[in-house]
Amino acid sequence: MTIFEATQGILNVKQIVKTFGHFKAVDHVSFSIEKGACYGLLGPNGAGKTTTIEMVEGLLSQDSGDILYKQEKRGRRFYEEVGIQFQNTELPHYLTVRETLITFRNLYQRKMDLDELISLCKLEDILHQDNRKISGGQKQRLLLAMAIANDPELLFLDEPTTGLDPQARRHLWDIVFQLKSKNKSIVLTTHYMDEAQILCDTIAIMDHGMFIAEGSPHDLLEEHLSGASLILPSAVKDQANLEGFPWPWFIVRENNIEIQTQDVSSCLAELMSRHIDLTGLIVRPRNLEDLYIKLTGQALRN
Repeated sequence: MTIFEATQGILNVKQIVKTFGHFKAVDHVSFSIEKGACYGLLGPNGAGKTTTIEMVEGLLSQDSGDILYKQEKRGRRFYEEVGIQFQNTELPHYLTVRETLITFRNLYQRKMDLDELISLCKLEDILHQDNRKISGGQKQRLLLAMAIANDPELLFLDEPTTGLDPQARRHLWDIVFQLKSKNKSIVLTTHYMDEAQILCDTIAIMDHGMFIAEGSPHDLLEEHLSGASLILPSAVKDQANLEGFPWPWFIVRENNIEIQTQDVSSCLAELMSRHIDLTGLIVRPRNLEDLYIKLTGQALRN
């Protein structure tokens, strides 16, 4: 049974459609999320992923189709048991981090223990700071703490690490791993392929309002890609010597050239026969970014 056919997940979305005038933003999308799993939704701008997520969250109504939470229509229990971290949220002014957490916990009947919330999101050192005086990474951890203040069963994270430095991103990843260890279910949208590959049990790639691929990162790579990528930082100056190269998939970036090939040995032999400088050569397996470009024809941030 594929995940499209599964009907026993904590969240089941069945054939949802959303149109704006004559434009069909979401076209019969179906998916299911299992308890304790992280589900990643990827797609270029305008693909329909934000509209899809907003329908599931209840911010938009679907034109047709069904959305079931724990096998039932969404009702009060759904809104009590879900958490949402929006991409952009304005924090209340003149409150400390601790006061903000207490305020948001008090909005719910069901609450996560305050000390556990603070520890989980690594907020101990900034509890008494004004919200306006915390860094971007600290703000994202606070927003995540606000989203899980009600100890949700299902959590929506909309690009939670956009704009963060690598250390702050990994802090957020650690929190997501801890939430998964507590059997929380997570829906994640992200622009980072490494993030999706590390955090997500299942990903769906969306384009033109439809899913064009869905599965575990490993299974999708096995199905659609094989071989390796050769990255040549020093080959840019030899680019003229690469004209007519027999391997068709060439990506010319600002400071390097990437060649994707099924046969690394033959590719290297061809490069050496053309007297290409191989200084700094990197050979890596194909990854989700390669898959994404193959399926959509564009980089994720285009």
